[in-house]
Amino acid sequence: MLYTMHYESPVGTLLLVEQDGALAGIWIKGQKYYLGSLRGKMWENEESQILNRTRDWLERYFRGERPDVHELTLAPEGSQFRREVWKELCEIPYGTVTTYGEIAQKLAAKWGVKKMSAQAVGGAVGHNPISIIIPCHRVVGANGSLTGYAGGLEKKKQLLALEGVDVEKLVP
Repeated sequence: MLYTMHYESPVGTLLLVEQDGALAGIWIKGQKYYLGSLRGKMWENEESQILNRTRDWLERYFRGERPDVHELTLAPEGSQFRREVWKELCEIPYGTVTTYGEIAQKLAAKWGVKKMSAQAVGGAVGHNPISIIIPCHRVVGANGSLTGYAGGLEKKKQLLALEGVDVEKLVP
């Protein structure tokens, strides 16, 4: 069973989804890959413990605090490769950016392979089902371009600016 909660945020209406007591998704209304691979009956549940903790996390984040991603039980659905990429995203420090290529290099080193595709990493980043908390907005192109945010580039800029990133130095 999937439980949901809507949250009005500075970047728009967010849909929070719980599955089996863990956070399975956060999507910005209208974003690409909305609901990802989640299928099934959904019930609005304002009493859900994980969804209320997620809402509280988001409120602190949008106030400019730095809540830790590890405070919440996350259960994003995806292939092993995608889950590994999403784990790497969780290690990007607040207020900083990295590139798809840098993530690919880290994963290649971790797995003991010579090279990994930055495009494959980009595909996994783009399909991140837990927007904002798994900070895919902190990933930019090799030239500093604001590419690849399923929620829209304006929302990506807004999230980065909230974290103190000088978005004027990034390429539109």
